[in-house]
Amino acid sequence: MKRARRLVSVSHSYVVTLNRRLANEMARVGAGQWEVTAVAPRFFHGDLSPIQLQREPGEASFVEPVRALFSRSAHVFVYGPALREKLARGVDLVHAWEEPYVFAGAEVALLAPKHVPLVFSTAQNLSKRYPPPFAQLERWVVRRSAGWIAFGETVKQNLLARPGYAERPARYIPMGVDVELFQPDRAAGEDFLRELGWQEQGPPVVGYLGRFVPEKGVELLRRVLERLTTPWRALFVGGGPLEASLRAWAEPHGDKVRIVTGVPHAQVPQVLNAMDVLCAPSQTTPRWKEQFGRMLAEGFACGVPVLTSDSGEIPHTAGDAARVVPETDVAAWTSALAELLESPDRRRELSARGRERAVTRFAWPVVAREHLSFFESVLG
Repeated sequence: MKRARRLVSVSHSYVVTLNRRLANEMARVGAGQWEVTAVAPRFFHGDLSPIQLQREPGEASFVEPVRALFSRSAHVFVYGPALREKLARGVDLVHAWEEPYVFAGAEVALLAPKHVPLVFSTAQNLSKRYPPPFAQLERWVVRRSAGWIAFGETVKQNLLARPGYAERPARYIPMGVDVELFQPDRAAGEDFLRELGWQEQGPPVVGYLGRFVPEKGVELLRRVLERLTTPWRALFVGGGPLEASLRAWAEPHGDKVRIVTGVPHAQVPQVLNAMDVLCAPSQTTPRWKEQFGRMLAEGFACGVPVLTSDSGEIPHTAGDAARVVPETDVAAWTSALAELLESPDRRRELSARGRERAVTRFAWPVVAREHLSFFESVLG
């Protein structure tokens, strides 16, 4: 009987159980053909707070903890010498979910045995010039790799123009969403409306989910709501530096606006199901454009009609399952949102399209199979 291939996937994101869904799903869909190990830091300084390695019983992949050094910086942290052993024990392919221009990405490439193919994943959708030594690290890792995965079509097209990338096999594979956790459940949404002090029979709920920052388009959505003549209620869910100004704007609107912060990820499906339209008005800046739009995939999975901007990767994420409008066109946004609020039939159509897209394109088993298919093509 042919032995299962051994895949080792390395990522600092794996310190969080939720982020190991990719590794665990690859182990599930590849059972009998692939044995998957996820290498994760024992401890990592997260964006908001320090994180100890989280574990869950019954994970399908093997979790191998290693020390992470200098983890306050995503660019210069490294895993340390224990990583070499994790990459050297009969491994058939090494996957690095680390950018190729950072120290950790180069470290994985250096410590992986030379005869073992290396595939890295990247989400870099902006054309950047890196200072030394990051530019040199990127070129070296690309030369060392047997292929690379782009977490977006705009990522792939951006990087194909950089030295060396076009010489290696590449595949665009989106991020995944849990279509069992995120699914249509209007009753749960109605419960959340009641918790907010709203009745189901009120005007349609315009929802926003994400960070309260300028690049996510919070201010544009406020301007659009001000222009609407169609009745509406607005639900802003998230947090960030614009919270104070958002609350100041909401105060004159009284019962029409709710702002909710501190929502745990497990409650996000209920929140989405309370919305009649999810708005994702992301705004491109010189230093940022939308890389995927996780809120879109989660909204699709919950069957929520989506109105979104055309920033970055969003048109590729949305396909024909959302209404996509120019990101800075307030008049177009106002017209499109009014149309959706006034047309339950159009909302039902987008709801069905979104759920289908989530199940066929973004469900974790689909994303995992895409990864394993690419790995198999690299191995030949």
